[in-house]
Amino acid sequence: MSCMTHHPRGLLNRFAGCALLVLLLVCCSAHAQNTDLLHSIIDRLSQHSAVRASFTQQRQSPALTQAQSSSGQLLFVTGHGMLWQVKQPYQQTLALTGSRTMRIDADGHMQPVRSERGINQISQMLQGMLTGQLDAVTRQFDVQADGSAAQWSLHFTPRQSRMAQVLRGIQLDGGNYLQRIRIIMQDGTQTDIQMTDTHDAGPLSALEKHALDVP
Repeated sequence: MSCMTHHPRGLLNRFAGCALLVLLLVCCSAHAQNTDLLHSIIDRLSQHSAVRASFTQQRQSPALTQAQSSSGQLLFVTGHGMLWQVKQPYQQTLALTGSRTMRIDADGHMQPVRSERGINQISQMLQGMLTGQLDAVTRQFDVQADGSAAQWSLHFTPRQSRMAQVLRGIQLDGGNYLQRIRIIMQDGTQTDIQMTDTHDAGPLSALEKHALDVP
């Protein structure tokens, strides 16, 4: 689940995987402090079955002379997966579902991303949780919920020593929708993903339905 790679497309794949992981964590109530607030947050987020948002993403690392930035749009459909579309500084679209990760080219052709098995596993866990299959979720984090249901923060700390050697923690901030993701690695690398203009998705295009296998 490391986000430590320097190739732009590799960064996209890793960050998309991190985003899916974080969305999974929103739905995981195990080992949580302030459980009532956490359940209120889950209830609020689960009211939106299909969501669109713009995102900006910045990665800072002691190994980099300057921060790496990208921006684009995402579409998340409960039970089907996510489209993660980078617009700047390059263009690329990934479709992440419970069973596959596909790269979509400018003509709408899809090719499997075979090297990102971990992302597929995370996606399967996410979809299982959102469809009520609680046994599909691996409970690996302590969760601290702060704030109120209207404006909240969730802090995730890994429980397993192996994961804790790599990941320091994850913070989510939001209200009606998830607004920000911050991922902090033990080597000092920090990734911030900011979501804006988040809203219910409305009708999906033919390509979006095809990519996410929506009837």
